[in-house]
Amino acid sequence: MNFIKSLVVFVAILTSSVASAWGTTGHRVIAEIAENHLTGKAKRNIKKLVGNQPLAYWSNWADFIKSNPDWKMADTWHFVNFEAGMDRTAFDQSLENSTDQNLYKRTKLIIEDLKNHKQNSLQKNQENLYFLLHLVADGHQPFHIGRQEDLGGNKIEVEWFRKKTNIHAVWDSDLIEFQNYSYTEYVEVLDFRDKKYNKLLVEGSLEDWLYDSYLKTEHLYSTVKPGDQLWFKYNYDHVAILEEQLLKAGLRLAKVLNEVFG
Repeated sequence: MNFIKSLVVFVAILTSSVASAWGTTGHRVIAEIAENHLTGKAKRNIKKLVGNQPLAYWSNWADFIKSNPDWKMADTWHFVNFEAGMDRTAFDQSLENSTDQNLYKRTKLIIEDLKNHKQNSLQKNQENLYFLLHLVADGHQPFHIGRQEDLGGNKIEVEWFRKKTNIHAVWDSDLIEFQNYSYTEYVEVLDFRDKKYNKLLVEGSLEDWLYDSYLKTEHLYSTVKPGDQLWFKYNYDHVAILEEQLLKAGLRLAKVLNEVFG
């Protein structure tokens, strides 16, 4: 499938599919923050792949293609599961022993493939970029670093302002949409360009970042149980974590893109 056909499929899916994993708004927030922190060289090289479209436009592509059976094998790339109560050594061992069909291993493979982009077709490099935009973001949605037994919180049924849902969906979309910002407005709120603070947030490796998300997930599991009715207090108690994860994801995505394309 050439680029034009891919774009047609993308637009068709965009109008008919329900995205998951940070929802459309969250992924656009993260991609926009990342674009704000790209080097000039990285911007030029990325432009060769996506033209003048902002990265936010492509940030949900990896969710929208779930409707395409040709991409069925990519469903498991959006998350990685862990047991509860793991220390860092056990966590790292779990990553090492995991299948190459999860968020961690696919992100690593995509980064390496993009570093050798001259050996790939334009379409392959585009698809790798779209996945990279998305998977780094997914790695910061706590319940994408969740537990197998409850499918990353999907089996933990709760109510969100009287609407029946599950805790995974609350963190995918409900909590973000409750803030009532457009994605560009949320970027303005979050990305306040504190260079010293931002530098601290991007320290470390992909493994460090995933462990950081894992610790957040462990905390969030401890604050909810099936049947809970979540209201204003849940937002009050957790919005700081939500916004920290969105900002971290955007800045860390920029770091990866600058290393690959800059």
